[in-house]
Amino acid sequence: MYVRVIPRLDIKGPNLVKGVHMEGLRVLGKPEHFARHYYENGADELYYMDAVASLYERNSLVDIIERTTREIFIPLTVGGGLRSVEDIRTVLRAGADKVSINTAAIREPAFITRAARAFGSSTVVVAIDAVQHPDGSYEAVTEYGREPTGIDPFEWAERAVDLGAGELLVTSINREGTGRGFDVGLVRRIAESVPVPVIAGGGAGTIAHISEAVREGKADAVSMSSILHYNVIRHRHYSDEEFEEEGNVEFLQGRRGDLEWSRIQDTTLPEIKAGLAAENIPCRPVTAIA
Repeated sequence: MYVRVIPRLDIKGPNLVKGVHMEGLRVLGKPEHFARHYYENGADELYYMDAVASLYERNSLVDIIERTTREIFIPLTVGGGLRSVEDIRTVLRAGADKVSINTAAIREPAFITRAARAFGSSTVVVAIDAVQHPDGSYEAVTEYGREPTGIDPFEWAERAVDLGAGELLVTSINREGTGRGFDVGLVRRIAESVPVPVIAGGGAGTIAHISEAVREGKADAVSMSSILHYNVIRHRHYSDEEFEEEGNVEFLQGRRGDLEWSRIQDTTLPEIKAGLAAENIPCRPVTAIA
């Protein structure tokens, strides 16, 4: 079984954005450009998240999904603002292969079952965003990391699978965007408790972190953003036409220097896969895209 390497693209309006702890979102460019680059460089899947969908109670990625899937032929998971079976049907018709649900699933757990019955469990990914408190306890959060729920993420993981989730995406809010590595203990505890694939998210800063999430965290797949996005930015010149000047564009324009930027390894998808293979972690080889 191959370990899947999945670039995550958080999207606000027309732009790809990135923050730290899912806050302070910075514009990085057009998501379609990054998606094409990752497809050509060996991504196994792509994960699109509408970063403001929960705030506005709707997913607004249909146009971006349609543009992306015209020329990219790997599985695409879409999340953010999906609150009904009809919402899911809309993004699947636009070209998504799977959907990721969090806020709506916690508000109404039966939604997982309805979605699984309508589209199959393999289509339904339940995203679990978890915060670790100073006392060491964990809590599931919703609304793109903004809202506490009082729910134990470990209990919720098991319940979500019982209700029909075919896969779990486990993200540490504490580590997200920091480049400090995954919360391996969080991922492993959930992975060992459920019979479905678990994707580790939040914190990849080096190839070693990715290997650790698989070996120590028992993850079946790894989702990452900063370690890939920052490499693209470092090595590509952007014209003003490539992004809409809305939100925080200072980072894209070169005014960087934050700790996270300096901490994150400059690497590529082929290098990540080569690093995994060197440690005997099976992953799908990178093949040239004509």
